[in-house]
Amino acid sequence: MLDIHEAQPAGESSPVTDVTTLPARYFNREQSWLAFNERVLAEATNPNYPLLERLRFLSISGSNIDEFLMVRVAGIAGQVRRQIEEISIDGLTPTQAMATTHEKVLELEAIQQETWAGLKVQLAEEGIRVVAEETLDPEREAWLRTYFLDLVMPVITPQAIDPAHPFPFVANQGIGILFSLTRMADDAPVMEMVLIPAPLPRFVRIPGEEAAWISIEDLIYRNAGELFPGFTLHGHGVFRILRDSDIEIEEDAEDLVRYYRTAIQRRRRGLVIVLQLQGKFDPAAEELLRNQLGLDKALIMKTEGLIGFSGLSAICDEDRPELKFEPYSPRYPERILEHDGDIFAAIREKDIVIQHPYESFEVVIDFLRQAARDPDVIAIKQTLYRAGKQSGIISALIAAAEQGKSVTAVVELKARFDEEQNLLWASQLERAGVQVIYGFVDWKTHAKTSMIVRREGEGYRTYCHFGTGNYHPITARIYTDLSYFTADPAMGRDVGRLFNFITGYVEPKGTECLSISPISLRSTLYTNIDGEIANARAGKPAQIWAKMNSLTDPDLIDKLYAASEAGVDIELVVRGICCLRPGITGLSENITVKSVIGRFLEHCRIWAFANGAELPNRKAKVYITSADAMSRNLDRRVEVMVPITNKTVHDQVLDQVMLANLLDTEQSWVLHPDGSYDRVGEVDMPFNIHRYFMTNPSLSGRGASLASGRKVPKLSLRRGNI
Repeated sequence: MLDIHEAQPAGESSPVTDVTTLPARYFNREQSWLAFNERVLAEATNPNYPLLERLRFLSISGSNIDEFLMVRVAGIAGQVRRQIEEISIDGLTPTQAMATTHEKVLELEAIQQETWAGLKVQLAEEGIRVVAEETLDPEREAWLRTYFLDLVMPVITPQAIDPAHPFPFVANQGIGILFSLTRMADDAPVMEMVLIPAPLPRFVRIPGEEAAWISIEDLIYRNAGELFPGFTLHGHGVFRILRDSDIEIEEDAEDLVRYYRTAIQRRRRGLVIVLQLQGKFDPAAEELLRNQLGLDKALIMKTEGLIGFSGLSAICDEDRPELKFEPYSPRYPERILEHDGDIFAAIREKDIVIQHPYESFEVVIDFLRQAARDPDVIAIKQTLYRAGKQSGIISALIAAAEQGKSVTAVVELKARFDEEQNLLWASQLERAGVQVIYGFVDWKTHAKTSMIVRREGEGYRTYCHFGTGNYHPITARIYTDLSYFTADPAMGRDVGRLFNFITGYVEPKGTECLSISPISLRSTLYTNIDGEIANARAGKPAQIWAKMNSLTDPDLIDKLYAASEAGVDIELVVRGICCLRPGITGLSENITVKSVIGRFLEHCRIWAFANGAELPNRKAKVYITSADAMSRNLDRRVEVMVPITNKTVHDQVLDQVMLANLLDTEQSWVLHPDGSYDRVGEVDMPFNIHRYFMTNPSLSGRGASLASGRKVPKLSLRRGNI
């Protein structure tokens, strides 16, 4: 436990002596995110994982950092350029935040290079080589030359760098090579640039019994003689750039579709915020890039190693099953199979919750497919945030519209990096007769909700699906999320109010069950936290258990601090950013925070409040939600929080999913008061949440809970289990 007087603010060296000072109360958001990615990167050296899976974690780390730089750091750089000096919750100005963030990014870059060097050696030992300039056998050399001449040379364009040739445009995440040459005929110095177009693969596999891969930049350099006949090559340098990729909605945008189509094009030409230089880059060439790319507040990253780690994902696809996780196939929910696949019949009998990826996402698609075929279904309403490039959801909605049903789809154009795909889906849906709505101009519609209205007997019944994750078939295989199906009439009425709010701006005066942001979700959380505070003061059991991706909202953090000070035990599972500082005497001594990082990406959001009793707890108030604990989710997005009142589903969410997250020891990291994370050490009764649910995938088919089964340690991080 750390006393408040010993707490050190992120990026500061002087002690904090006042509990009310902001830096003592919160971690820096950017530093917390970078700490999360450091945990992801650490999995690349985890000896418990197969080699190609470790390489995949390195690739994911690189992709994460790219997006962080293109969006979050680009936003801070914009504040610096506009001379905004607003202090963040941790007490830093944008200039200070950018300096500390750049420093940590460079530190992570060095760790990535070290990790890659080690993995490269281990790959070679397993017969997977990544080659550069070394000589290969004649057959492979011939294949490489043919590949270059036939597939690479036609799509790259060497361009002289001189007053007669304008500096070429370099795309976001684009790679280029600068060559220093002299013409043999007259010994005149020349500088040429070769830009590598995006369609070219980042790594090329060379055929042969032993797997060999080469980066596209090394392949081009090997064949420089084909590009520059009659020239002597003196040197070359590889570079890569990242651009500001965020899209901000202008208040006077009259046509959102047209605005986003042009904004996507503008994003391609966003300001350069990172320049990566590989090898011994010629100072004159570096100066040329600095001048031509218009670098302002940009980060310059120099390395002797690889640039663009995200490209390593291609090598991860090498056909070596012994170097990968054992394949896992999700099971179809037992409750649905018991009703011969009739999803509506299964839901009518009892509410259902399933957990992806342990149980198949196909049931969500089948929910809509069955609705499209069913002549008694008269209306479908659906939110779409990220649906992926191959979406059975879209096909089902189109089929339903073609069957003459009333179909409404809320397509969120503001889903970052999915804007173009969502525009495509919107166009296809509209052509099929679906009523497409784009939601609010200022708020993203992030709720994951379906409603199906079916004619039954003398009236109508509404079937609902609520998800904690996107309607995306690919991420549903690697993200852990919950899908909740119900035909509760009150839920159905509330979902109708939600869609009326989105489609017609008709703000509901009140809801029977659901909490909706930005209207009531925050207040529902506060009411429940206040309830635990009251219980603690009355001497009753008072606990909060929550699972989320990020916790950054200062007001909600302060509310949790107040609960801790009142004696409420709070156990949080926060996978990514956490600005709450746990374990500080007089502020957060009753709060523990852990992060679970493993084979699957923990993504579901759960809140549970003891409500005067201990776990296992039939009285606890349990909610699932689409919202993280961030200001944007609570105040600037349309989100839904769903109370779980059905006894069976309540026990499954609380006593199985939430409890398993708290009990995990093998993939967990504990957050300390100084902001550092440590892996959970060896314990007497180790527990791996992913292995447990892969072995026992069906929530709907399992009667006993983890808590009552007594096969794992009794709940409580604080009482010494980890």
